[in-house]
Amino acid sequence: MEDNKMLSFIKDVLENMPMGWLSLTTHRLDIYDEKLAKTQFLEQFEILFNDNNSESSVLHKLPTAYDYIRLGHPLSCVLEWIIANLNNLNPQNVISFSSQTTPILAVLRKNLLTNKNTQIIYNGELPAFFDAEVIRDIYGYKFDLKKAADEVSNFEGTTIFISEQDNLCNFHLASNYDFYINIDSLLGSIVLVNGEQNNNYVSEIQHVRRRETIAMTPVNCLEILNTLVGKPSSEKNRNVENNKASVLNTINKITGANTKAIVGSSGLSIQYAIAMGLVHNALENHKGKDIKFIVPPNCYGGTNDQARRIAACIDNVEVVDLPVDGGNDMVQSIDIILDKIAKENAIPYIIAEIPTNPRVEVPDLIKLKDVLSQKRKTGTGEIAIAPVFILDQTFCPNVHFLGEDDMLSTVKTISYVSGSKFPSGGKCTAGYCVANKKAEALMDNIELHLRLCDNEATDLQYDILAKQLPSMNQRIHDAYKNTREFVNFVNETLPKAKINFVSEELAKQGFTPSVFSLDLPTKGNTDEEKETYKRALNLRLINLMIKEIPNESKYCVSYGQLKGCYWTIPATSTQGTTKEGDKDYIARVALSPNMDLERHKKVFLDFVKTI
Repeated sequence: MEDNKMLSFIKDVLENMPMGWLSLTTHRLDIYDEKLAKTQFLEQFEILFNDNNSESSVLHKLPTAYDYIRLGHPLSCVLEWIIANLNNLNPQNVISFSSQTTPILAVLRKNLLTNKNTQIIYNGELPAFFDAEVIRDIYGYKFDLKKAADEVSNFEGTTIFISEQDNLCNFHLASNYDFYINIDSLLGSIVLVNGEQNNNYVSEIQHVRRRETIAMTPVNCLEILNTLVGKPSSEKNRNVENNKASVLNTINKITGANTKAIVGSSGLSIQYAIAMGLVHNALENHKGKDIKFIVPPNCYGGTNDQARRIAACIDNVEVVDLPVDGGNDMVQSIDIILDKIAKENAIPYIIAEIPTNPRVEVPDLIKLKDVLSQKRKTGTGEIAIAPVFILDQTFCPNVHFLGEDDMLSTVKTISYVSGSKFPSGGKCTAGYCVANKKAEALMDNIELHLRLCDNEATDLQYDILAKQLPSMNQRIHDAYKNTREFVNFVNETLPKAKINFVSEELAKQGFTPSVFSLDLPTKGNTDEEKETYKRALNLRLINLMIKEIPNESKYCVSYGQLKGCYWTIPATSTQGTTKEGDKDYIARVALSPNMDLERHKKVFLDFVKTI
């Protein structure tokens, strides 16, 4: 009876849900508490269930479940809630993935770190790209594989049961299995954490979803929920091969690279494939040598956290801090670090953003090329291994670095871009990467790990990118014009503020981001008082913009969107896992090509009059 009541309620919710549940990639930070991700949304959702209230207006007022759909979203939470209730479990113990293999890797990762045995029992066939040899040899994960038909004896450790299912919600629980993972080749997977003794895995699995892959997409969650409540399928047939060919061709045109691009389910999915592909290459071709990932300590928290998580799992991988912002020169920092790594006879992989985030700085590219190209020697006088430069150019994906005559053509360079920004205009999370000719041979291993983790872009993501990518460069140009005009206005009306943005000279070279950071003027007798005042002022400005221009201004982490204006404080959003001393408590502002710029100027002027 209770099950029927829940299914009936879910059916009504699907009829009345806000369109943003299905279409938005980023959600509001002003109604989001990261410590209560998913739980706060579900607590209030349960109140609506108990009151049998599924009206669109109340669904619209629910708190943000996750700020970014890569991490989770309302429909993934609803799907996990209904599966949990049907199986008498806590919703925290049900986690949906777009990937079929990553939830398996998540359990294996935790067991590696705790030195715990794992057996994987599978019903039917494992996904073809689940390469047990690579998972053991490159990731270092340990496990036994058994078919469900085989005799299963008592096992000292963790047991994972994997089943390919027509109905991903169909679980048959038994006490002797710790994790159930239902997989579907088109929709992804759902992992169910069984037993109180395994509750400490929940946050670990969730964090792998956060850093190495994406949650099951809204459209796929909706597909499963529709099936569950007896509604017809909402999924459309898409010309995947044509879309894919179009996307790859457009990426080559945009980047100027005449090499094969690969497209992942998100920027971090791509970044993880790059990192593991390079580790794979190093372990095969430079046996016994240490691997150094050189990463700016204040860059996007996902980049920073992911590199450190890889280093925690693989003995000869280490993260080296690369100071690039706030008075530090990227080129000088790279030069010093590469000298040191050369003397250690280690392998240098550099991850850097150009322009940097959030200070929007561009290094001297000629000097950068010279430093990266410099022949260095080991401590014993041998030629040191040349670096691979991994370039996050999400802020300016239109700039050419990789072509035969471009600035970094002579340096092994891989460029990648987060797709929820300019490539899709905020319509999906899919990202891409491409290499120059010097680094082209590395792409096979990168693609292998993208597929192994089942992190290739989904059919819908390819469809969206095929429509959005051709207009990307024009949108970048138009958004930059709005940003330059707004920056000039802020300079005129609040000259005491410190603005981080590209110079006119850099813009002429093609660096035309639509993001700037704003260090507001402050007051106080001590450094602590000044910092406290400035942080409060940041929030006051953001809250005023949202209040006065609610249809366009949004407290949100994104940029490169099709319309509106986005405000955030990096220290409390994109730098969430960055060390406290490296965080930036400044306002970061992102403008789009389609917004009421004059209205934003007026509200900003009103703000200036109050300080």
